[in-house]
Amino acid sequence: MSTREKIQRWQNDRTLAHVVPLAVFMLFLMPFMFFDGAKWFRWEHPSAPWWQQWPEQWLYPLQSFVGLALLIFFRKHYELKWSKSVWFGALMGAVGIGFWLLPTTLYDWLGIDGKPEGVLKYLGVMPRTEGFDPGVFDSPAAYWASLILRFFRAVVIVSLVEEIFWRGFLMRFLLDRDGDYWKIPFGQPAWISYLVTTGAFMLAHAPVDYLGAFIYGSLTYFVAVRTKSLMACVVMHGVANLLMGCYALAYAKYGLW
Repeated sequence: MSTREKIQRWQNDRTLAHVVPLAVFMLFLMPFMFFDGAKWFRWEHPSAPWWQQWPEQWLYPLQSFVGLALLIFFRKHYELKWSKSVWFGALMGAVGIGFWLLPTTLYDWLGIDGKPEGVLKYLGVMPRTEGFDPGVFDSPAAYWASLILRFFRAVVIVSLVEEIFWRGFLMRFLLDRDGDYWKIPFGQPAWISYLVTTGAFMLAHAPVDYLGAFIYGSLTYFVAVRTKSLMACVVMHGVANLLMGCYALAYAKYGLW
């Protein structure tokens, strides 16, 4: 089999189309998840160039463009049809992110000093001030480029790769692991698909976000079952991440995104 034939075979695989984009996307996050904030890439020194001081400023855009390339490569497999149900998804995105942001908002309202430990930490009642900050750049052009690329990643790429996998693939796969799960219509309800998909979505996030991710994941499952629309889930995720990014910028809570 020639290289071209192998590529075409991969491109025609519906399962790969739903799994590979998120798998590759997560590989880019491994340095931050397992190597203490990408210390292998980072050199925190006044004379260090920006790409060593803040490796996330180039790693995240690279992650986004690779994800976009994979989504385009597998595009024929995605059931992304626009319908009236996307407006319901957008509404639920605003509701879901409200629950996600509530704990850190409570941190401010309660006037807590420092970083709480114990149960408050795992409920997300934290300051969330340390994280991705486009304000590290003095140049306005660099600031806006960083900000636009960050929103592009959060609103477009993350929404697509995650919903295509969690709701487009995993919800089906869990209902017929040994058979042809692609014959199962999108959004078919079952307790196993709800519990596993929502639980896995929650565990894919940091512990501080577990509560918000569980509530948000439950609402997304509800949207999938009610609308039978993958696009509604993608729009829900995009609206949620857009609002989260705006909130992070407005209140300097860069640890949220």
